[in-house]
Amino acid sequence: METVTNPGTAARVRAVRPVGTTAVLAQLSGLQDVLALQALLLEEPLDGQVDVLAAAETVMVTADSPAAARRMAQRLMAMDLTVRPHTEGMLVTIETVYNGEDLAEVGRLTGLGAEGVVAAHTGQVWTVAFGGFAPGFGYMVGENQVLEVPRRSSPRTAVPAGSVALAGNYSAVYPRKSPGGWQLIGRTAAPMWDLSREQPALAAPGDRVQFRAVRELVEVSAGSAGTAESGAAVAREAGTAAGLRILSPGLQSLVQDLGRPGHGGLGVSAAGALDRSSLRRANRVVGNQPSAAVVETVAGGLRVQAVGDQVLAVTGAPAALTVLTPSNVNAGDTDDAGLPEQVREVPMATAFALLDGEILTLGAPERGCRSYLAIRGGADAESVLGSRSTDTLAGLGPAPLAAGQLLAAGAATSSNVVGNPELQPEYPDAGVTVLDVVPGPRDEWFDAAALESLCTQDWTVTPRSNRVGMRLDGEPLKRCRDGELASEGTMSGAIQVPPEGQPVLFLADHPITGGYPVVGVVVDHQLDLAAQVPIGGRIRFRWAPGYAPPLGLSSTSPNVSKKK
Repeated sequence: METVTNPGTAARVRAVRPVGTTAVLAQLSGLQDVLALQALLLEEPLDGQVDVLAAAETVMVTADSPAAARRMAQRLMAMDLTVRPHTEGMLVTIETVYNGEDLAEVGRLTGLGAEGVVAAHTGQVWTVAFGGFAPGFGYMVGENQVLEVPRRSSPRTAVPAGSVALAGNYSAVYPRKSPGGWQLIGRTAAPMWDLSREQPALAAPGDRVQFRAVRELVEVSAGSAGTAESGAAVAREAGTAAGLRILSPGLQSLVQDLGRPGHGGLGVSAAGALDRSSLRRANRVVGNQPSAAVVETVAGGLRVQAVGDQVLAVTGAPAALTVLTPSNVNAGDTDDAGLPEQVREVPMATAFALLDGEILTLGAPERGCRSYLAIRGGADAESVLGSRSTDTLAGLGPAPLAAGQLLAAGAATSSNVVGNPELQPEYPDAGVTVLDVVPGPRDEWFDAAALESLCTQDWTVTPRSNRVGMRLDGEPLKRCRDGELASEGTMSGAIQVPPEGQPVLFLADHPITGGYPVVGVVVDHQLDLAAQVPIGGRIRFRWAPGYAPPLGLSSTSPNVSKKK
């Protein structure tokens, strides 16, 4: 799908750009049209619509299939965004102590002085335009522009939770401690994100906010914040519980399922397993539902002990699977305490029994880096917003597995029998992983030389990579325009390019919005392959078949596919 432009008139989508194969980005003339389109899409969803991510000048719509995404372009272009009367959101009052570190600087920048800033901030009603950055973080627009200020030149590494801040023409409250470059003017004790409420966000998109100045704050005890620390169900210690005792979690072992799509407006990404096909394969083999929760583990080293007889399967990165039967398990109820321990190996992608007391060890992967351990019935972790997955950026879902805890088995089976053994995909070993990329939505920020460089060099995955994104090292990509891009929605597979020119390939726990241009997006069905590239591995991008090379890039390049 190519970019579609509308020569038409006001109150229409100006252009629609493809974002990979399963999303489109609608460009609008301003925030008023953004809010109008967002309201229309939420009231009357398009066929195949999964999520709507509004931003300053764009609305990104994600779809459940490439076919649905292709159909969306013309539908979006035809929409009449004439503002219609609509019900205002609820009014939320946020008590604030105005003692922020940047209050005096904001007073200087605006010419209002500190007292004038407080009067201007409390003297208008703010509307939550869209969410992003973190769960409960709402971009609020005011009734005037008198408090428009730039971001700090040097972002803080840690902004305290409850900080009331300004940036551009927006105001916001940081729901949790996190890095940030906004100007801090005050603080509040209001719980901006609380999963014990029917609506977790205190102020959701469309709601109005009135800030009220107070001398001191009354601390409110928040309910379940949905952070990783709240995953108590993972460590259930009920006397009758059966499952897997974690003896060693290895480098990192997390509970994951197919994620929680559809909550982008609240600042929550889908998260979920990075290698979705391996998760589904493991669940099929043990007879689970496709979305049952499993353990995603990195680089081997995971050791678990059965509590009660269990049926397991391991898929993903191929590794040696060793089962140890301790001597006391061999002895059973007899007096034969002197029987030796027994060791056996079990195959990948095949159901096997781990009897009560037996120990399974996952070796280091021969290729790839992520393995998936499924237990029949699924991992019985606490569900947050409809998913048991751990989101490492937002802090949602169960905590990483720890030595000594019990991972209980659930009841998410799909049949009374286990599945047949399955073939494992071929993972690259010491070679280069080739990933197909759809150009854009912001490839025009790069000239032909930079676009050619993207697809004609090998990129190395650096140790700074994680589930949020893979940081790549290579010859930097130079932009062909100055300035900064207004924040807009982003997705898994997006190749974002910061000013220094080293790309970041976003993975499942990526931020909802981003302010750096995305030069291209890896096709959705190859994200499972990308998830298996280890630290130090190499990636080469090529333009996806069926997509025209960007303007000016030689069609004779061996890495460029001509449009069909």
